[in-house]
Formats: sequence, C-alpha cells, structure tokens
Amino acid sequence: MNLKAIFGSLYQHRVNHLQSLATPLVVLAALAMVTLPMPAFLLDMLFTFNIALSLVVLLVAVYTLRPLDFSAFPTVLLVATLLRLALNVASTRLVLLHGHEGPDAAGKVIEAFGSVVIGGNYAVGLVVFLILVIINFVVVTKGAGRISEVSARFTLDAMPGKQMAIDADLNSGLINQEQARERRADVAREADFYGSMDGASKFVKGDAIAGLMILALNIIGGFIIGMAQYGLPFGEAIEIYTLLTIGDGLVAQIPGLLLSIGAAIIITRQNESQKMGEEVSRQMLSNPRVVAICAGVMIVMGLVPGMPHIAFLSLGLMIAALSWWSHKRQQQEQQQQAVTNANGGSSTEVMNKEPKELVWDDVNHVDIIGLEVGYRLIPLVDKGQDGELLSRIKGVRKKLSQEFGFLIPPVHIRDNLDLGPSTYRISLMGVVVGEADIRHDGELAINPGQVFGQLEGQPTIDPAFGLEAVWINTNQRDYAQTLGYTVVDASTVVATHLSQLLSNNASQLLGYEEAQQLLDILAKQTPKLVEGLVPDVLSLGIIVKVMQNLLNEGVPIRDTRTLVQTLVEYGPKSQDPDVLTAAARIAMKRLIIQEINGPEHEIPVITLAPELEQILHQSLQASNGENGGLEPGLAERLQKSLREAAQKQEMVGEPAVLLTSGLLRTTLSRFVKHTIPALRVLSYQEVPDDKQIKIVQSVGQ
Repeated sequence: MNLKAIFGSLYQHRVNHLQSLATPLVVLAALAMVTLPMPAFLLDMLFTFNIALSLVVLLVAVYTLRPLDFSAFPTVLLVATLLRLALNVASTRLVLLHGHEGPDAAGKVIEAFGSVVIGGNYAVGLVVFLILVIINFVVVTKGAGRISEVSARFTLDAMPGKQMAIDADLNSGLINQEQARERRADVAREADFYGSMDGASKFVKGDAIAGLMILALNIIGGFIIGMAQYGLPFGEAIEIYTLLTIGDGLVAQIPGLLLSIGAAIIITRQNESQKMGEEVSRQMLSNPRVVAICAGVMIVMGLVPGMPHIAFLSLGLMIAALSWWSHKRQQQEQQQQAVTNANGGSSTEVMNKEPKELVWDDVNHVDIIGLEVGYRLIPLVDKGQDGELLSRIKGVRKKLSQEFGFLIPPVHIRDNLDLGPSTYRISLMGVVVGEADIRHDGELAINPGQVFGQLEGQPTIDPAFGLEAVWINTNQRDYAQTLGYTVVDASTVVATHLSQLLSNNASQLLGYEEAQQLLDILAKQTPKLVEGLVPDVLSLGIIVKVMQNLLNEGVPIRDTRTLVQTLVEYGPKSQDPDVLTAAARIAMKRLIIQEINGPEHEIPVITLAPELEQILHQSLQASNGENGGLEPGLAERLQKSLREAAQKQEMVGEPAVLLTSGLLRTTLSRFVKHTIPALRVLSYQEVPDDKQIKIVQSVGQ
C-alpha cells in the first residue's frame, strides 16, 4: 500500500507537471511553425489536432454550467488562434514551395479538404470558403463581439451595486463571512471574465480577416511562382494552387468557425448554474400551446398541393407528438404538486423545509457608526468611479482618533433603496442622528456670513453647521469663491457632517473595549501605575463613565497618564463618577485651556453676578443638585442671557467661556450642552496659575 501510494503520488506529480507545460509548449510550437519548415506528415497531425481542439472547446462551451466555469476561455481562444495562424504560415510555405509536385504536396488533410469536401472544383470551393467567412465574420463574430462589449460595460457598471448587496446580505445575517468572501471573488472574476471576452472577440474577428488576406495572397503568389518559376500553364497553375489554397483555407476556417460559435455560446449564456440543453428545452417547451400551433401550421403546409408532403407532414406529426408529451408532463407535475401541498409535502421535503435552529449569527446587530446612501450616491463610495468619500471618511476617523485619544470605530457603508436617490443617512448605535439630500455631481457653495453677490443654483442648508448654502455646477466654483462663498464637493459635505456628528457624540463611541485598550497601552509604558487599578481601586465601568463624561464635555482623553493618576489618587476616596470627573478636569486643566484658548496668556471669560450665583446655589441645594429644580422663568432668562453673551464673543473672534464655582460647573455645563454648544463652562479651580482672567461680561447684572 505504501509503494502504491508513493507511485500514485509520483504519477500525479508528473501529470500536474505536464499539464503546466501544455500551454507554453503549444505557444513555442506555434512560433517554431512560423520560422521553421515542416514536413507534410507533421502538418497533417497538427491540422488534425487543431480541429480536435476546436471541437473540445465548442463542447466544453456547450456543457459548461456557467460562463465563469470556463473562465480560461479567453486564453484558450488566444492560443488556438495563434496556433491556427501559425499553421496557415507553415501550410502556405509548403503550398508555394511544393504545390507544383501534386495535390498532396502540402499534406493529406489539405488534399482531402480540396478534393473531397468541395469535390475538386475550385470555383465551388471558393464560394464555400467565402460563405464560411461571411457566416463567421458578419454573423457570428460581429454579434458575439457586440454582446461582449455590452456585457462587459454593464458588468463593470453593476459591480458597486453587487458589492453593496453582498454587504447588505452579510449585515442582515443571510450569509456568513466566508460566503461573502466567495461572492465578492465571484463578482471580481465575472468582471475580469467579461472584460477579457470583450478583447478576445477581436481575436476571432481578426482571424477571419486574416483568412481572406491569406487566401488572396496564396492564390496570387501561386500563380506567379507556378508560371514564372516552374513553367506551369495558366490553367494548370490556377487549378493546382487554387485547390490547395482553398483546401488550406477550409482546414483553418472550419476550426475558426467552431471557436467563434463557442465564443458566442459562452457570451450569450446567463450566469446561472444550468445545463444549456436543459435550459433551452425547458424554456422553449414550457408552453405546449405554442408547439401545437407550430405542428398545425406544418401539417397544413404539407397538405397544400405541390408541397413536399412527406417532409412537412412527418415533421408536423413529430412536433405534434412533442406538444402532447410536453402537455402530459406539465399535468403530471401539477398533480404531484397538488398532492404534495395537500399532504403537507413528503417527509424529506418537510425536513428540508423546516427552518434551521436559530443561532447568534442570525441576530442582526446594529452598527456602531452607519452610513446609508441612495443609489445615485453610490459613485461617491465606489473607488472604481473615482469616489473620494471612503478616503475622506478614513481621514475623519484618523483626525478624530488623534484629537480624542481613542480609536474611532469603522464606518459601515451600505446602500438603501428605501432612501431617496440623493439622500444619505448617518446613524449611531442604530439610531439616526443625521440625514440630508445632496448632489453627487455638484458642489456646495456655503455662505460663511458675508458674501458679495448671489449665485444661481439650488438653495439649501449646510447639513453640518446649518448655514445657508447653494448647490452649484462645478464650472461655477471659481466664480462662487470670488463672491466669498466656501465651496466644497459632495464627498466633503458628507465627511464634514459625519465629523461634526461624531464630535458631538464622542462619548457614545467609547465603550469597555476601547477603555481597556487604553489601559493596556498605558500599562506597557507605566505598568506600576495601572497595576491594581481595576478592580482593586475602581471598576472598569466607573472608569468608562468618567471617560465618557470628559468626552461629553469636549475634553479629550489622550492624556491617559494624567487621567489614570487622578483616578488612582481619588478612587479610594469616592466612587462617584461626577466627583472623579471633576477631579480629572482639574488635573487636566492645562490641556482643557489649551483646547479652548490655545497658548494665549489671557483668558476672556463670562461670569455670573454674585446674586445670581447665590440663587442658583440655593435652587440646586433645594433640588439635591438636580437642575430640574431651577425655576422655569429663571432658566429661560439665564439661557437667553448666556446665548447673547456667547454670540458677542463669537462676533469678536474670541472663545465663549463661562467661569463659575465648582458646585455649579457640572450642572451649568449640562444646561448649555445642547442649547449653546459653543459655550464652554469652567470652574475657578480649572484655571492654571500662569493664566490671567479677563472678565468680558457678567450675566445677571
């Protein structure tokens, strides 16, 4: 058994080695035939091999279930065409050199096609050859070439939609990762195959043209050589060289026609796993009435006087029998289907139709960050159509990750036919947080506050910041910029909107996994600092809550070392996330001030009047620290005054900062978070010692 296995392995290795050498040997042999003289016997063998190769290719094309199953067809077509042209060159050499010696001078195959196939009549042979060329070139090749061009274009245009459909099936749980990978590979192979077939059809077209030119050159050259060099009479030279040339042309043209038919069959097949014979017969015989009408017409024509009765009547009766058989088969199938439905299906079918047991993969989990686009916006996310949105989103993730101090999760992009054609939608944790309509082929001219003219276009609102804007054509870009507008393309609009929403909701993007990653990275640099923090000092949940509080107030957590030091110091004293957040803010006050005011030495601030602060203190104490205890009228007036103060600071180009006591800071920060997002709230303890305070406004006086 061991020796048998060894010899079997060696044999298989040798077979694989020979198979890998087959194509290079055919190519080298073709090149050798072009340059080296060949004996007539070897030429006969190669002509026979060429015919056999064409038949094999045609039959493989017929019995292939899907076009992609014969993805090597373009390469096979190229090699077969090269071999046939090389044989033409070799046979032309023999015909011109030894044609005067007799009809078998160029081999038995050419002699047989010149005498048996066309009966030795060169006029008939010439007509038959021209008919074959017309069939090949005008009918088969031209039609297949047109179909291949259209198939290649539509296949390439449909690639983005197919890729997004695969992503949608994967996200909905209909397929797993391995199936999605296989389907993506099929889409790529399909595009490559139809693109290659578009070029391969030109091989057959060029081969047909070359056949005509070689025929004319061989006949003219044969006349000249036969009469001038060998002294043959005109009539004898015409007969010898014309018969040999036509025989040579038919030997090459028939395999070429077979390959053309194979190419046409491959390119016209639907990309479904079905046998061509079964598919054609099922579709043509699906309606017995059509076949019965055809049989009736044939029988009527057979009864007309003067018509060949036997031919028409016999064929009509055969078609009638086929119609009756098709009708009976459909009746049996309908009866079986009715019995199956009445009995609830056979045991095997019932077992097959029973739903499989649900697993966790069947649960449709929401995406952390999702972007859905209408079908007109697909070019924005398709690299094949120069879509820049993917690279813009990657840039947004990188920028925000560096600013906030943790890795922003990937953005999952998919198409959604329920959306408007030019609509996109952004969601966080499955909840829609932003949606807008854009023009993928236009640009957005945003009014920054002061412009010097009006633009013709589609008025709209900038989805990121709510500014007035106009959708314009690309050729209006320079003119809009001269008027003072800020002009951005559609990809930038979506990326900016996404960046703004992620910045406003950064706290939702940080979870236990991200917090643990930050601690693990810090542990590699300062292991003693992180050692024993979780769970001896604080639980991971409290640490996550503190980090989320900081992000919610616009404080980045990239200074993880200072943050963890503060938690290690204050963790044994308090487990309250708000207390720990306040302590962390004081420890990170330099970073906070730098984010607000940069390196400036003086900080312009807005303060509350002492009387107002006292009232707020009393209100919060009465409500145990909840801002819901604030009297509604007072809350409305306070909000209005703070908004006006913040707008004044924005008008002069300075940051809007409210400075208050530590007891009020957290409550007021939540109070203005969504109503006055530009206003930052600091406590007195959060101002570094080396910074000076400049009170620009006092609210409540």
